[in-house]
Amino acid sequence: MNIGMVVSEFNREITEKMEKACEAHISKLGHSMAKKINVYGALDVAVPLQFLLKQKNVDAVVVLGAVVSGETDHDKVVVDGALKAVIDLSLKYEKPIGWGISGPRQTWEQANARAEEYAQRAVEAVVKIHEQLH
Repeated sequence: MNIGMVVSEFNREITEKMEKACEAHISKLGHSMAKKINVYGALDVAVPLQFLLKQKNVDAVVVLGAVVSGETDHDKVVVDGALKAVIDLSLKYEKPIGWGISGPRQTWEQANARAEEYAQRAVEAVVKIHEQLH
C-alpha cells in the first residue's frame, strides 16, 4: 500500500515529531511512502490532499498538524474547516484519509505530548480502511 502525507509546518517542533512517527509507522506496518507535501498550516491541506488523492499510485493519505488554543476561537475554526475539506475529499475520491490533526482546545504541551500517537493512529486508520475495502 502506498500512503501519501500532507504535513502542516505550523507548530513545526510538534509536527516534525508527527512526521517522523508517521513515516516510521508506515514502514513498520510494511507499507510505502508515496509522496509527502509540506504546507504552512492545517487550513492549507485541501489542495495538496486533493493532488495526492488524484494520483493512481496513492492508496491513502495521512494529514498531520497541531492546532493549539489561543485567545480566540481561531483554533476551532481551523480544525472545523480542515476537517470538512478532508471528509469531502475522502468521499469524492473514495480513498481513506487519516486524520492526524490534533486540536482544537489543546495547549502546546498537550499537542506535543499527543504528537506521535495522533500520527500513528492516522496511519493505522487508513491501513485498516484500505484493507477492509480491498
